[in-house]
Amino acid sequence: RAAEIARRGEEAARAQRARELRALLVQSGTALGITTVISLGVGWVVAGRVLRRLRRVTAAARTISAGNLHERLALDGPRDELKELGDTFDGLLARLEGTFLAQRRFIAHVSHELRTPMTRQRTLAQVALADPDATVESLRTAHERVLAAGAQQEQLLLALLTLARGQAGISRREPFDLAGLTGDAVLNRSQEARRLDVTVRTDLAAAPASGDARLAERMVTNLVDNALRHNVPGGLVEVTAATRDGAAELTVANTGRVIPEPAVEQLFEPFERLGAEKAGRAEGLGLGLSIVQAIADAHDAAVLARPRPGGGLVVTVTFPPPGSPAPCGAGAGEPVRHAGKRPR
Repeated sequence: RAAEIARRGEEAARAQRARELRALLVQSGTALGITTVISLGVGWVVAGRVLRRLRRVTAAARTISAGNLHERLALDGPRDELKELGDTFDGLLARLEGTFLAQRRFIAHVSHELRTPMTRQRTLAQVALADPDATVESLRTAHERVLAAGAQQEQLLLALLTLARGQAGISRREPFDLAGLTGDAVLNRSQEARRLDVTVRTDLAAAPASGDARLAERMVTNLVDNALRHNVPGGLVEVTAATRDGAAELTVANTGRVIPEPAVEQLFEPFERLGAEKAGRAEGLGLGLSIVQAIADAHDAAVLARPRPGGGLVVTVTFPPPGSPAPCGAGAGEPVRHAGKRPR
């Protein structure tokens, strides 16, 4: 009988354990189900909040056009990856807006600059034809003035083509000596310097660089022309070329009128002229330093411009060392235009 009682006790214990295991299984299943439902609900809410901001970015990207570049996402929420994406997108829109505005302004300037000589040509021809007492000499004079206006148009178009070439970048780089190009440019402008009564001093040492030699020569020529044109009788132009820390460096300094430091950046804008020069339509197209900046950007070169205390300007162009890799995104950043600013 003792054995029977022990056997029944064991069976009861096993039955009790089985009931407890079943109860535990049911409770675990119930808890798992509740946890799953809660997790799905929380995940749905969180995913909805995340996807809502992502849908804003997607919708903005689909509707973006030249007419609504002023709009911004301005995503709210925590500083997470989506917030960073939204801020980056807003920065892209700001850069695009600036580019489009600059393009519209440039086209307006080009239209104005081309319309002026064309209007002059038409007026000269109409006046000459309407003169009942016109002589061969008067017609010759009118014709020469028409040709001069046509030459101005040609110079403007060539300058615009050079500017476009510089902004398009360089597909093939070849070595050249910046000092040699500078010496040739100064020699070619020696007669102009004598005509303007400006002394040109040079200090040229070997300065190897790489890129497009023709564009680089145009850049040097524009710097020398600018230094000569915006000078004073009896003034001075100092041109130096050398290698510093393995990089070719060109500096062109000239005497002239006093330039306020805040106005230095304006000099590099297309068709922008300072004060009296702008009002008086001074000699030049207003594209010289714009072309310099565009060609420098194409060569990944840095441009540093600063006014001289006594009047005039000092412009320094520093090329990267030959053989050095081009920086990531070169040519896409804002140019360096005056002291204290670097491209991003």
